[in-house]
Formats: sequence, structure tokens, C-alpha cells
Amino acid sequence: MEIRVFRQSDYEDVLTLWERCALNEFSGDPELDIERKLQCGADLFLVAEVAGEVVGTIMGGYDGIRGTAVYLAVHPEYRGRGIANALVSRLEKKLIARGCGRIELLVSEESDAAICMFEKMLYEEEQPERLIYSKKLTHETDF
Repeated sequence: MEIRVFRQSDYEDVLTLWERCALNEFSGDPELDIERKLQCGADLFLVAEVAGEVVGTIMGGYDGIRGTAVYLAVHPEYRGRGIANALVSRLEKKLIARGCGRIELLVSEESDAAICMFEKMLYEEEQPERLIYSKKLTHETDF
């Protein structure tokens, strides 16, 4: 397995993976998300590749205060092989290199496997009663 930065040639494979992993239901426009990521911090958009096939992704961000991780996905046939862990670990190293001291991510309550993995990686659940508010700033997104 190779973890590397996203390449334009990965575009269709990544979209197919996200659809297969049902990540599209959490984002109104994955194509636009990729386009925007390539404009800002593209080196934090990582893919896992096995035998020439994109089998995993993670998209990181850093605003100078904290890091974030979204679009963590692993092909169903490749789960349980440490791919998600490797993607998160590589992203953590890249964030640390930028001076980031904290990473935050959102995990669905139904995602037992992800919760278990993050707890093994020493992630801690933040205040469960904490609410997240959002506001659309453009009409380009549906989420």
C-alpha cells in the first residue's frame, strides 16, 4: 500500500470510492470540494493506493489553529487492513510539520468501526453536548 498526495488522474476513482462509501450524502458537491481543496492545501488531500487502485482517501485542512479531517473513506473490500489508520497517521504527520498541535474531526455516531479506530489512536470524544452550527455562505453547496 502506498499513501500519497491526490493526483488529478485519481479524480474519477476518488468520486467512485466516495459514492461506494456513501460519503456523498454528507456533502452536497464532492466535485466542488475537490476543486476547492486543490486550490488550498492540496498536499493534505491523501489517497491510499493498492496495486494501482485508489482504495482510501482523507482530506485534511489547517487554519493555523487546528487541523481537520474529512472524506476519510476506505473501499469496503479493503477495510480492516489498517488503511484508515495509515491515512490518519500520515495526515497527522503533515499537520505536525506545519506546526499544528490539535486535530478535530466529526464521526457519525453510527460509525462504530471509526469510533473504535480513533479511540485506539488516542483520540478523545469532546464534549458530547457541544453543538455545531453552520451557515451557508454561498449557494454553491447543498449541505
